[in-house]
This record gives sequence, C-alpha cells and structure tokens, in this order.
Amino acid sequence: MSAAIDSNVLLTVYILTFIIGLPANILACYAFSRKVHDSPTPTDILLLNLTLSDLLFLLFLPLKMYEAIQDLHWYLPRALCSLTSFVFYTTIYTSALLLTAVSVDRYLGVAYPIHYRQLRKPVYAAAGGAFAWLFSAAPCVTIFVSEHVLENRPAANITTCYREFNDAQRAVLVPVRLYFFVVLCVVPLVICVFCYVNCIRILYSQPRIAPQRKRKAIGMAFGTLLVFLVCFLPYNSAHLVGFLSDSSPLWRYYTLLLSTFNTCLDPIIFYFSSSVYRNTTKDLFIVKMFTMLRCKERTLDGDQGSRTLPVIAPSSMRNTG
Repeated sequence: MSAAIDSNVLLTVYILTFIIGLPANILACYAFSRKVHDSPTPTDILLLNLTLSDLLFLLFLPLKMYEAIQDLHWYLPRALCSLTSFVFYTTIYTSALLLTAVSVDRYLGVAYPIHYRQLRKPVYAAAGGAFAWLFSAAPCVTIFVSEHVLENRPAANITTCYREFNDAQRAVLVPVRLYFFVVLCVVPLVICVFCYVNCIRILYSQPRIAPQRKRKAIGMAFGTLLVFLVCFLPYNSAHLVGFLSDSSPLWRYYTLLLSTFNTCLDPIIFYFSSSVYRNTTKDLFIVKMFTMLRCKERTLDGDQGSRTLPVIAPSSMRNTG
C-alpha cells in the first residue's frame, strides 16, 4: 500500500504545517498562558488546552517527516511508532472536542447570560479540558493493543508504522474507527452547528448588540465549521467507508493531511475568539515593524556615512600636504 502513496506529498504538507503552525501556536501559547495566569476565563483555558494539543502534535510531526523521507518505512523503535501514532490521533480528536467545548461556552454565554455568569468558573473549563484529553485518548489506546498484542509478525519483519493490519487487528480497529466517526466527529460537528447557528440568530435578533460582536461571532462560527468540514470530516468519513467495506480506502492517507493542517487553521479561531491573542499578535507585529524600521534607518545612516567619507578624506589630505 505504501508504494501507491506519494510520500513526497505527505512530506511537503508536513513541512508546511510545521513551518506555519509552530510559530503561530507558540505565540498563542504565550498569550493564553499569560492570560490564564493573570485573570483566567473559561474560554482562555479551553483555548490554552487547544494550543497545547496543537503544539504536542507539532512536536511529534518531525517523526512523521522521517517516515515520509523513508518512503513510509519505519526503522525506528516500535515503541516510538506506537507513541507517535497515539499522539498523532489523540491530539486530532482532542482538538475537535475542545473546539466543541468552546462553541458550547459561547452559546451558553449568549443564550443564558445571567445563569452563565453565575456558573462561569475556570474550574469547570479546566475539568472540560481534562475530559476532552481523556475522552479522546481512551479509544486511541487500541493503537498499542493492535501494534503490540495483536501483531503476529516478528518485530524484525515489521517495516511500517500502523499501516498494515491482519484480520485480528482489523476486527478491533474497524469498530473503533466507526466510534471515532460517530462520537468524536459527527456528534461534535452537530453540537457546533447548533451552538453557532443559535448564537448568530440570538445576536442578530438584538439590535443593541454592537456590530463588531456580531462579526466576531460569525468569524468564530465560520472558522470552527471550516476546521470541521475541511480537516476532520473528510478523514473521518474514511472510517465509515472502512467500516462498510472492511478495509481502509487509499485516499484516507491524503485526507489525514487535512487533519494535519488543522494546526494552522486553529490560530484563525484564536484570533476571532480571544482579544488576548489579537492584541498579542498586533503587539508583535508592531514591534517587528518598529525593529525593521530602526534597522533600515541604521543601514541608511551607515550608507550615507560610507558615501561621504571618500569625499572628505581626500580634501583633508590635500590641505595638510
């Protein structure tokens, strides 16, 4: 199967994701960490968890690059293969659940503002973040089971990582992947659609609400649904096809790249959902522009000085002679 997959395509997407996603999520982690330390809100705590999930994914992405460079062969320790796959898939579904939690938080704040203020405690958001991590990680434990318990080949003969499965492995993985599709993709997507559609409906039914807040809600809804429809749904649809046909379709590996690119789209959601991230981004941009202007001024001053020195020096030499 690996021969039919273009490893260069995988490697290109991995590199682009790493280059774009890593600095954006480091900036987000810095912004949300400061905000949570100073005055935490439920949204900030959930977005910090989402950022940490993306960063964990990006830290293990170089191992997937290595796999792509080796034409989808795995020559590293088998335990590292299992750990990489576990982190790879767990963080994908953790991101989906955390985005869903943010949508619920937004909906409750708009639909039930009075009760929401009474129950809006950071500890609830922290518990929700922990639940998202555990709920997504629990079914991914099947990776270790399939790789180390149900594998019937000698370790020396295994040159791929979580790609080729025997009948015993498929008997476990196929139902679990259907669970991924229904519980960790379709259900969160339905919840997000319900929350954001009703948020926008409520906001636009109240003329006193500022247009800026309405645009912010639309941007947040659009960004979240874009992530689900582009990054999560195509890949998880392969789970449904695999369940119906009892084998994974080849295009599953390319739709997985869309899930990989999720780490680059999440900062868009951060921008619309958190003023802290927007202000940090603007401050960084202003500092960078100021630094560039200062460097340019110094360069121009240096060029002017270097152009005037040859003119002054000869005249002074003639006067002294």
